[in-house]
Amino acid sequence: MAIKGRIGTVALGLAILGGTHWHPHAAMAAPEGSAAAVAAAGSSQAAAGTTQTWRLGSLTLTPCELGQPNSGLSTAAWCAPFEVPENRDDPHSRKIGLKLAVIRSSAQVASKDMLVLLAGGPGQAATESWPGVTAALQPLTAHRHVVLLDQRGTGGSNPLTCHDDNEGVESGADDTDAHPDRQRAETERCLRQLASKADPRYYTTTIAAQDLEEVRKALGSPTFDLVGVSYGTRMAQQYAMRYPQAVRSMVLDGVVPNELALGQDFARNLDDALKAQFARCSGNDDCRKRFNDPYQTLYQLRDALRANPHKVSFRDPQTYQSVQRELNEYSLASVVRMFAYTPLTAALLPLSIDAAAHGDVGPLLGQAKLLSGDLSDTMNGGMQLSVICSEDADLLSSRPEDAHTILGTRMIDTLRTVCAAWPRGARPADFHQPLKTDTPALLLSGQYDPVTPPRYGDEVAKHLPQSRHLVLTRQGHNVINAGCTPQIVKHFIEELKPKALDVTCLDRLQSTPMFIDFNGATP
Repeated sequence: MAIKGRIGTVALGLAILGGTHWHPHAAMAAPEGSAAAVAAAGSSQAAAGTTQTWRLGSLTLTPCELGQPNSGLSTAAWCAPFEVPENRDDPHSRKIGLKLAVIRSSAQVASKDMLVLLAGGPGQAATESWPGVTAALQPLTAHRHVVLLDQRGTGGSNPLTCHDDNEGVESGADDTDAHPDRQRAETERCLRQLASKADPRYYTTTIAAQDLEEVRKALGSPTFDLVGVSYGTRMAQQYAMRYPQAVRSMVLDGVVPNELALGQDFARNLDDALKAQFARCSGNDDCRKRFNDPYQTLYQLRDALRANPHKVSFRDPQTYQSVQRELNEYSLASVVRMFAYTPLTAALLPLSIDAAAHGDVGPLLGQAKLLSGDLSDTMNGGMQLSVICSEDADLLSSRPEDAHTILGTRMIDTLRTVCAAWPRGARPADFHQPLKTDTPALLLSGQYDPVTPPRYGDEVAKHLPQSRHLVLTRQGHNVINAGCTPQIVKHFIEELKPKALDVTCLDRLQSTPMFIDFNGATP
């Protein structure tokens, strides 16, 4: 229900911000001498019967394995139990366990500062997101430990997960077209499931920042190098605002301004990104001849589905079984939004839209099923609602100018409906004030990002005098792994001189050519 059903409509079909892209290969064989190899060796010794612990601050860590959703792969790490009160204002409130892991540096004497990965979503877990940024941050583990704390409500930290009574049953229903009464009923059913284990009011960004500060003190009070991805950039700014002495540097990838009410600009941002991406097709002779105007085709398809929503059949790309789904304007918008996140899937959009307009929905819905499957296993919709409903929902309003965009006002309407039933936590009076700090910061944006466009990074950078904002051309959402960006991030964190960074290597970034057919682009 919640994550893989009606409440999951917000987390999956709408996906809020998203976060790290899934790269299962990132946690495969580690180079000899790397941090992962050192941790793996410790794990092997433990398995052989050698008792091994690592004392860090007041914590005693032991070797552990961090599993990956939809994969048999795992990452070697060091873990320690960490218990906190659910309601931090009541010392007698329920205690919840947080999943805390550390990727150990290969250095004999590591730097005093530690890297901290702040995952996206909201709803993703740091321990599960680590493989998606390993390539970018692994070079830094030569001298620094990496702290991975699953934010409360996600991953292994008392996740706010509800279950569908009909989970696993192929109904063919389309969650994106749920009636408001149905959405409210499903929300209330989810809350009844959570009642025995959690009070959703206490799973907000502000309280999660308090958790992170308590972890920092337990680790011996190091300074933190925060690496926030998407929603994680909100977490980074809120933490830096509350605990400025704790932060040595910030890397913000896919920047979310504090002033933003999550969801308000999503229709405009997607439309802008689609226009920019489709303009690439219009500027290419082969693409233009093959598809004419993909943007116009998309809206013609939307209008046709608005007039005539209908069930369609296609083969599941994982099971190869024939399945049925209702295709309507809302499901089309959700699918297109998921495609727009990365350069590779965006390059498939003109071809997939053209195929759907001519009656072949398999490419569009098949790929969407793969994408939404990954999200359903890595995004916690209950935690997402606790964040959005407490921090943003009351500031959202449907705008007339959004009504005719591909996303329309459906996301805002859905959020307001669900949040009317979801418990609302406290929001500090200064929560939506911009972060103003001299802490060195590196901001990263993708030119074609459909959810956190470059103007967001510009807005945040205005208040950070020791910052630099890099806009990666021809890239989408979450760019920390793109091209030479990992080396730029490494130099930034080591030297803390953002304005002196040599970023000329980014000029070599290439766009993914638009697919003319399913064999690829025309040579």
